[in-house]
Amino acid sequence: MSTAALLFFAMILDAIFGEPKWLWNKVPHPAVLMGKLIKWCDEQFNSGDNAKLNGVLTLLALVTGAALLGYIISLFGGIVTILVTAILLAQKSLVQHVQQVADALRISLAEGRKTVARIVGRDTAHMDQPAVARGAIESAAENLSDGVIAPAFWFLVGGLPGLMVYKIVNTADSMIGYKTDRHANFGWASARFDDLLNLIPARITAALIALPAGVQGQWHNIIADAKLHRSPNAGWPEAAMARAIDIGLSGPRAYEGQMQDFPFVHPTGNQFAGPSDIDAACSMLWKAWGIAFLFTTILTIL
Repeated sequence: MSTAALLFFAMILDAIFGEPKWLWNKVPHPAVLMGKLIKWCDEQFNSGDNAKLNGVLTLLALVTGAALLGYIISLFGGIVTILVTAILLAQKSLVQHVQQVADALRISLAEGRKTVARIVGRDTAHMDQPAVARGAIESAAENLSDGVIAPAFWFLVGGLPGLMVYKIVNTADSMIGYKTDRHANFGWASARFDDLLNLIPARITAALIALPAGVQGQWHNIIADAKLHRSPNAGWPEAAMARAIDIGLSGPRAYEGQMQDFPFVHPTGNQFAGPSDIDAACSMLWKAWGIAFLFTTILTIL
């Protein structure tokens, strides 16, 4: 079975079943295991004057181990590969988590804040409704790239080893890639390699969002907006999503009590986002997924 055919069936399984709670209540999710391994590495090797070198060596070890594990798993055949790939995709669960913010906001602002806190890293205690909605929509766009399109892309490029390498690097970046005093050196390699691995998928994701929304004619604006973002990659799907549903995204927000004055992406878009705009973003997630699935189907047939 071709790599494209394996991805075809994995995407279907993920879209139908998502993350079954009954399973992950009994056994740890692979992403959880990756997180525990990275945490252990952080505790063991992130110290002293050689923290940056240790971080590079740690990343090399993680990447080598992930690639080897992916190769070994692939030896068990197509069905096992499909199941593992489906587990490492996150389309349905992403839509569910984002939709939950809209549902919570319809109950109350307090519920919206509590729910969006599960999917964003910023301070949520004093968010107003537009800030909560923007947070959910930004998370939707960024995680479509990180959790769906990039894993699928690297699976097509390198099979299960390629997917496993991407997931371990992306997990490492989310845990130690921040420029804090503790991780500025140790997490440097993980952050830079994650930027490299997401370079192409982030731009593909932007195109997948723009096409069904009919805003591909605004591509030069999407590029300009993406460059305003603090991330070299996350700005692309966010800028496309902002244009697709005509919402101003990003903007000022607080982290650990400190207000950060980030510029708005698509500043002329609607500044008063609400639950219905989150609904629109969730719809766009499925439309973008649909185009990716169509492309995978074509590759499978060819």
